[in-house]
Amino acid sequence: MTRGADTGRALAALALDPAGLGGLVLRARPGPARDAVEAALARLPGPSRRLHPATPDEALFGGLDLTASLGAGHAIRTTGLAAAPQRLILPMAERTPPGLAARLAQILDLGLGHCLIALDEGAEPEEAAPPALADRLAFHIDLTEARAEAVALPAPVDLDAARARLARTALPDGAIATLTVLAARFGIDSLRAPHLALRAARALAALDGAKIATDDHIREAAELVYPSRATQTPAPEAPPEDSEAPEPDQPETGGEDTAALPEDILVAAIAARLPAGLLDPNRGNGPRRAPSPGSGAGTRQKGTRRGRPLPARAGRPDGRARIDAVATLRAAAPWQALRRASSVDTVKHLHLRPDDLRFRRYESRRDRLLIFAVDASGSAAVARLAEAKGAVEILLAEAYARRDQVALIAFRGTGTEALLPPTRALVQAKRRLAALPGGGGTPLAGGLLAAAEMAAQARRHGLSPLLALLTDGRANLALDGTAGRAMAMQDARRIARTLAATALPALVIDTSARPGPEAQDVAQALGARYLALPRADARRLSAAIGAARDDLAP
Repeated sequence: MTRGADTGRALAALALDPAGLGGLVLRARPGPARDAVEAALARLPGPSRRLHPATPDEALFGGLDLTASLGAGHAIRTTGLAAAPQRLILPMAERTPPGLAARLAQILDLGLGHCLIALDEGAEPEEAAPPALADRLAFHIDLTEARAEAVALPAPVDLDAARARLARTALPDGAIATLTVLAARFGIDSLRAPHLALRAARALAALDGAKIATDDHIREAAELVYPSRATQTPAPEAPPEDSEAPEPDQPETGGEDTAALPEDILVAAIAARLPAGLLDPNRGNGPRRAPSPGSGAGTRQKGTRRGRPLPARAGRPDGRARIDAVATLRAAAPWQALRRASSVDTVKHLHLRPDDLRFRRYESRRDRLLIFAVDASGSAAVARLAEAKGAVEILLAEAYARRDQVALIAFRGTGTEALLPPTRALVQAKRRLAALPGGGGTPLAGGLLAAAEMAAQARRHGLSPLLALLTDGRANLALDGTAGRAMAMQDARRIARTLAATALPALVIDTSARPGPEAQDVAQALGARYLALPRADARRLSAAIGAARDDLAP
């Protein structure tokens, strides 16, 4: 990960070769350190444009000039940001919609000289710029814990002279192979990484006035490009079994025109800059990924009144949808000359047809409520509740990024209890979960009925409920309180089928030491996914629920 002390060199190389290096990801919360880098970026030559997360396609690729088209009677198009090379600044890059990320990646791939500065303001490790963009940007600067005085700014340099040198700057022999092998050893599977490292090495050499990039330039480029992309630390290479010393008359490689830097030195230099916790099993074996749009975002609802604006669509008036006047005029503008020529009216009116009508559309998202229904009966209740408590706390910690709410229902004895109402407040959850009851019979039908009531209430409040049922499936108390396994299982399956009719997404986790058919029968009646986790700890439990969450999204 590029540090504050290396920021100046990265910015200088980017100013020299913006199209070749693509840009940079600046991960920093608003503060003096980020302000210092943004001020340095503002002083770089060339035009710049700040983007909005909802930037339309017309602003990027051009569109119809409505006013000019209506006046001229024929379509007149405007040019977008993709027409001329410039520096594009993308704030809140970690929340970039997938569509905008794909379009910005397309602009970078056109090779017209655009440069993208992605300002990543993520507060959690899983919040990051979209991979499609990060892969195309050479440098990743992390100023999360940096102070403003530790951020190095680019030294004054004659960029015109450096650009003239850049076209003549060569790479040493073996540089391509060295950087490609090095990327593979760090688990970097994108070929853009060695390509960007080579461009960075040439730019750094041109800045220093070197005709051929030296070993130091290769090392510096690898240190700037690779650490943020690494997914593993390379294992040490075993020494060859038969190593022969070079003959005395064999010329040694090295000098100014070869890459003589040993690979182990490059590996050590990059390894020293790897992100903290790269090999943490809880982190995952890969670079940070932006949360997928469906990850915890709840149900997408199309509407005509409120929400995030969507492109207008043609249609017929139904008394509910609102007409988008600008989109309607844009659709009618190209046909005005033809319609006026065929009209008997000599006055220049605006001719609108029913097919020109465009209507506004919106999309809103409902927060998701993850309902834990935990079997608190029997001898294993304490362990099950303890793991459920840990899983709830882990999922609550992710609530900021995923916009999830969590609730907990425990059923045991002759009744059920809502231990935790819908919340995403971690402090409140820990306080409510401090003491969890356990023991008694298994009123599985009552637990399912309580979950159904909570899910119905959540839907009335605009939430998207999802049920995670932790049980061994061995019910022994019916809804009327009578003991008996046959009647209890019959009630449980009946309530489960009722829940399935409401299209409630569900996940049944069999927590028994020896999974049997009972929980599978409940899962089948519920129309739910079944997972057998007899020895599930809190982290495995939360990971299983998180993996199934997107697939079960309504």
